[in-house]
Amino acid sequence: MKVMGTGAGRDPAPTRGGPLSDLLDASTYRAALYVLLALPVGGTVAGLLTAAVVGGLLTLPILVGAAFLLLALWLVVALGEVQRALLGLLGVRVARPAAAPPAGLLAWLGRTLADPVTYRTLLFHAIQLPLSLLCWVVLGTLLALEVLGLGAPLWALNSAVPVVWGEWTLRPGPLSVAGLMLAGAGALLVSAGVLSVMGRVWTRLGIALLAPDGDGAARREVIALRRAAGRVALGDDLGVTLADLTEQARQASTAAAVALCAPDGTLRAVSGVPGPLPAPGELQPAHGEASVRALSGGEVLATLPVSLPASAGTLEGGTLRAWYVGGARPGADELAFLLSIADHAGTALHAAQLIERAGARAGELERARLARELHDSVAQALYGITLGAKTARATLERDPARTRQSLDYTIRLAEGGVSEMKALLFSLRPDALEEGGLVAALTQHAHALEARHGLTVHADLSAEPELPPDAQAAAYRVAQEALHNVVKHARAAQVWLSLTQTDGVVTLSVRDDGRGFDPHAQGRGTLGQRSMRERASGAGGTLAVDSAPGQGSAVTLTLPRGGA
Repeated sequence: MKVMGTGAGRDPAPTRGGPLSDLLDASTYRAALYVLLALPVGGTVAGLLTAAVVGGLLTLPILVGAAFLLLALWLVVALGEVQRALLGLLGVRVARPAAAPPAGLLAWLGRTLADPVTYRTLLFHAIQLPLSLLCWVVLGTLLALEVLGLGAPLWALNSAVPVVWGEWTLRPGPLSVAGLMLAGAGALLVSAGVLSVMGRVWTRLGIALLAPDGDGAARREVIALRRAAGRVALGDDLGVTLADLTEQARQASTAAAVALCAPDGTLRAVSGVPGPLPAPGELQPAHGEASVRALSGGEVLATLPVSLPASAGTLEGGTLRAWYVGGARPGADELAFLLSIADHAGTALHAAQLIERAGARAGELERARLARELHDSVAQALYGITLGAKTARATLERDPARTRQSLDYTIRLAEGGVSEMKALLFSLRPDALEEGGLVAALTQHAHALEARHGLTVHADLSAEPELPPDAQAAAYRVAQEALHNVVKHARAAQVWLSLTQTDGVVTLSVRDDGRGFDPHAQGRGTLGQRSMRERASGAGGTLAVDSAPGQGSAVTLTLPRGGA
């Protein structure tokens, strides 16, 4: 993977938006709020930790000190969570270290002392108070200059007391006041820039010291990739899948927001609050590459391609975009993780395309099948009805007997056409197996068999059996295959279809009065029998075929009640 835009080892240089950019940026005021709270929080943390440690050392000879030292260690960890929450003011989301379930005091003590995050958190606590004090001194000085400069019209022009400096005696005039106000305005702009820099420093410091180890980040990325792969494999709704992918990418990375964009720049899915979207026609990164660049507001934007397989006809699947707050940037490992998420998104898009194509192809095949069925059955019947009606009309006066025969023939053709049309309507109805269960599906199939082929079907179907969906589908397909064999090979007049269930077994039976066959001989029925046996075995059941020449056939499927 290549990284474009900025080097992997240095921060991207922010693009300045003018002298007022920092003053108008909301992140400047978030940094000001953080600095304002950092000093009292740092003082409180330092006081608590110092009291716990000193108290523990002084009372160690009387064994109470051990409890104070354990309290100090617990405070280091607990106050670290406070610091992570405080960093949220800067827009930084620092993941909590992975915590194992408590297994006793000694286990917690050993795990905490062995965790490098504990010592980095302690270092952050130690740095916070002096660094925040320094920030207060700098900002206090700048604030004093701003007040003196911008408030010059109030204290200089209305003051009758001259300003004495050594041998110089000054009486401020309008020009001096204007200069002081200009200096105050400059101090205000400098203060905004200094606050922006302070926000970046605290952001970088918090990410470096309070974020969990790389092993924890790698673990989160592996979990996210595993879930993403499972989501794509499910073939769920495309919008839901893309939304879950963006959520996984944001949760397992340090990005403040992650979005999947179409090639034209429109949002497909987003997690978090994204920054500005790319302009239409913006140059996209090449396949397998990532572009990292700084935005005008100090944020960092990582752009990664969503590529589709070559079989999709186009490689353009859009982009995955990750926004980072000022002072944060993705490393090479994180970019590789985001690129994997982008690849999963490309796979989901391609799968959705394949499903759409398959649906269209299935519709074409179904229309072609119906056209063949109509041509071979209903159209032929209508043609015969037309010929019979013409014959009857031609012989109506001179040969009434022949006319009667023609009308009887026409009526039989019309009845056959009606049966064929009923069978086609049955095939066009939604799958009764999903709508009403196995009994409804078998009943519908029996009616279609009678309508199309003139068989007499004796259906003995009890209550809906207790079978899982896979076992119901297997039973239905076995019945379909057995009835198809009756129509195709048995030359039967009657069929007996039964479905019963006992305490632990569900039995499906298809029996006919046809010519029968030798089930052990190699013939045309072998492939159908193999298919039925495979379905039965896949559902955890067994299949028995009983037949003999001239004695009909019986196919019996036995399934365990409740499924395999």
